[in-house]
Amino acid sequence: MSGALIAAMGLCVALVVGMVSALNLGIPLLSASDLHPSAEAVVWVVDGYVAVFACLLIPAGALADRLGRKGTLLGGMTVFGLGAALCAAAPSTGVLIAGRMLSGVGAAAVLPSTLALLIAGADGHRRARRIAAWSSMTGLAAVLGNVGGGAALQTGSWRVLFAAAVPAAALAVAAAALAAPRVDRHAGGVDLVGAGLLTTGVLALLFAVIAAPRHGWLSLPVLAGAGAAVALLAGWVRHGLRARSPLLDPRVLAAPAVRASALGMALTFVGMFAVFYLNGQFLQYVRGCSPLGAGLRLLPMAAALYLAPRGGVALARRYGRRIGVGAGLLVLVAGLAALATIGPHTSYPRYVLGAVLAATGCGLAGPVLSEAMVAALPTAAAGTGSGLQSLTRELGSAIGVAVTGSAITAGFTARLPATLAGTPTVAAALAAAGTDRPAVLAAFTAAAGSALGFVALGIAVLGALTVAWLPPARS
Repeated sequence: MSGALIAAMGLCVALVVGMVSALNLGIPLLSASDLHPSAEAVVWVVDGYVAVFACLLIPAGALADRLGRKGTLLGGMTVFGLGAALCAAAPSTGVLIAGRMLSGVGAAAVLPSTLALLIAGADGHRRARRIAAWSSMTGLAAVLGNVGGGAALQTGSWRVLFAAAVPAAALAVAAAALAAPRVDRHAGGVDLVGAGLLTTGVLALLFAVIAAPRHGWLSLPVLAGAGAAVALLAGWVRHGLRARSPLLDPRVLAAPAVRASALGMALTFVGMFAVFYLNGQFLQYVRGCSPLGAGLRLLPMAAALYLAPRGGVALARRYGRRIGVGAGLLVLVAGLAALATIGPHTSYPRYVLGAVLAATGCGLAGPVLSEAMVAALPTAAAGTGSGLQSLTRELGSAIGVAVTGSAITAGFTARLPATLAGTPTVAAALAAAGTDRPAVLAAFTAAAGSALGFVALGIAVLGALTVAWLPPARS
């Protein structure tokens, strides 16, 4: 595997994955901007990208198998850049969300193509190492996006973040065009019906979760969104069982390795992106850091995400996949539990310890789960297979942001002093707080701690199920 290919694919991954965590650092600036977004809208700005990204990964992987992985990668990177340009010039929150979703379409074409190009022609042992390297890229991109994003946001405008992504995307297109090999195409259709059902079903589910703090969990809009999600996702499963060339045959999840890997990867990214959603707000609101200062203070997470995948692969090789994955999930839960105890006077070292533990857990479990899933699928479906495991990662990211953001919003508004009741965001409450600023920060940290405690409990319970389902064979 040439250094030029690694660098080109790493740049592509860094842009599409890093943009999620970079924008999390921009939440305070966006919340206080002239667009005056609600807390619900802010979550959609983050999650609109991630949800579309997640739901189109499998059809994009299938499209790459059929039309060519290199061409799909180049086209996706171009669309990503166009979406970033639209965001940079957005005159309203609605246009900003639309631009984010357009970038998500491009990102979906990019991510599975990078992995498929990296593992093309590799044997079992080399494939496992390349998957681990790619897993390290995705984890590092999520953290290093904080540094690049923080530098752009240091200008004082969230628009600069998106403007800077446009030339970076053009550079990635040029690098991939020069370094990426052309590999054999594989015949097969692209299931547009399945893609539509999955995408609308997930968006309906996220609407229900994100809208609940404002409308109430038993309100008509939330119940309607949840009902639509159930109906659409059930329709997707039914369509997949009947279609000749489905987006994803639901029967593949009957294989223990695939089912366990899908659930496990979703859980690791639920936890990781719950932390990412909180990082920028805690470090800027509570610790008083600048956007760049917050990004730099998250670099210890990058070290953990770089080193941990190698440890996870070594654990799985020596003791079996269950030990490798179980250890990772346990460390992730420990990190979330540590962050659940934060308060307005929590020091940076104490905070970053919890964040590093969460990153380490994600890094330990991720490559073992990725290898188990890819190994269970046929080589001819490398694009679709990498799309499947990427789908679970990005869906986990979207759910982590939606659940954490909604829980923080609900807890924060419930804990605000009466004089600030009805204030839509933390930024707005701090602007109007005056002498009530300590009470606002106490409300925010208490809400964030409760949200991460809830996420930790969910991962602990479902993580035990993941380990039980996972075949014990060594990697």
